[in-house]
Amino acid sequence: MDDSLPDSPDLLASLAKEADDLPEQLKEIIAPTFSAAGMYVLRGLSVDDADLGPTPASWRVAGSAGALWDVTLLLLASAMGQPIAWQGQQNGRMVNNIVPTPGHEDEQTGASSAVLLAPHTEDAFHPRRANLLLLCCMRNHDRVATTASSVRMTDLTDDEVDALARPMAPILPDDAYTSSSADTPLPVRTLWRTPEGLQIRFDPAYTRLNDADPAYRKAYARLESELTRVTQSLVLQPGDVLVVDNDVVVHGRVPFRPRYDGTDRWLKRALVHVPDRDSRPASERVEHGYGQAVINPFCAGM
Repeated sequence: MDDSLPDSPDLLASLAKEADDLPEQLKEIIAPTFSAAGMYVLRGLSVDDADLGPTPASWRVAGSAGALWDVTLLLLASAMGQPIAWQGQQNGRMVNNIVPTPGHEDEQTGASSAVLLAPHTEDAFHPRRANLLLLCCMRNHDRVATTASSVRMTDLTDDEVDALARPMAPILPDDAYTSSSADTPLPVRTLWRTPEGLQIRFDPAYTRLNDADPAYRKAYARLESELTRVTQSLVLQPGDVLVVDNDVVVHGRVPFRPRYDGTDRWLKRALVHVPDRDSRPASERVEHGYGQAVINPFCAGM
């Protein structure tokens, strides 16, 4: 973790206490209670575009840009669970800057712009991926849409769900990670049933579908079609915080043309582990996670 940024252990501990001390009415507004859509937008925060400064050219040079918003997002995350991060992503920062970056236009990562960012579960390759994803809009002059689809809004047959509930195809780490181990890829489930409804683990751009049998691939194509059918496009405004149930919703982004002049789209991202949620398949507990380590200041054994 980079202690030069507003995510030091002392600050995180104080934010956890501040979150506990929030008024009950505010806690109810913030609380991650989802409909079948699996997401909601918190509004009412104000961003001063002039005071914010230019959109960073990449996360590497962002430094403490928008640091007050890092603290705000971490406070919201602390009210919902335990903020987490990854040692191998953006130098272990607890809040990531999502900005278009020269040379990365065509990647399937948050630094891209020219291509459709395919709908995916955040960090689908890892068994200890976040339960919740928070995306806070800093700037979006071009009204670039974030896309989101809930698996609970799809219309799949029981046979299709059964096919995708088998661990058949591995999901590999995406290109945003600095390094990954050479562990043998393990097949994982795409869907599974819970008392609350279907849950999903999905990242087609990094899924080795050739490892799966024809029935799985056919069901996977149907799932992709259904997720497209129920897609919602959300144009986030500065100060909006999109809260996504990462076990239910896949998200992406439409293509756009960056200017690289300091006025491009800029989001901040935080990840949240919900300690009392235990709805993922038991088989995930033995996965290696390709050597990627989770940073959770409040749960050393995670």
